[in-house]
Amino acid sequence: MLIQSEITLEAARLQALKRYDILDTPRDGSMNRLAGLAARVFNMPIAIISLVDEDRIWFKSRHGLDAEQIDRGGGLCDSAILSDEVYIVEDARNDPRTLANPLVAGEFGLRFYAAAPLQTHDGYRLGTFCLIDQKQRYLNENQKLVLQDMAAIAMDELELRLAARQAAQENERQLNELRQQLGSKA
Repeated sequence: MLIQSEITLEAARLQALKRYDILDTPRDGSMNRLAGLAARVFNMPIAIISLVDEDRIWFKSRHGLDAEQIDRGGGLCDSAILSDEVYIVEDARNDPRTLANPLVAGEFGLRFYAAAPLQTHDGYRLGTFCLIDQKQRYLNENQKLVLQDMAAIAMDELELRLAARQAAQENERQLNELRQQLGSKA
């Protein structure tokens, strides 16, 4: 059972996620290129940029996977956002954290999962930049740093989009204000 402070933190995290207005937006070039780059750099079949919503994990970008989202309860990204560090499961079949996970126990056969959190400038972890394989894998310390950098680049992209949207809204507000002033003088 969640205690009150955890509920409050989760509500604030979800509010931060909504601030970016990114959920259910179309796939796009820069995020797709990042996911594809990660798959090639790490030689992984699957790379995903995920956002953890209230009841689902939605994939902003995905390389090597057709699904657009999964239930939050069955997703490793839900656990990965609890830490600032890279979350790694080297062999899910032998990891007590994942034995009951449907992606591990089911036909998908997930074995390796590594994720770096997408963390906002004000400290909220919105989702992950993750790597997935159906065989056991390992990441060395340098690779963990590269994954963290890729997550930071994805988050920078989200921050830039938010700043551009806010600037456009402010410009529109100022333009409307100017129109009203000019209209009252006519």
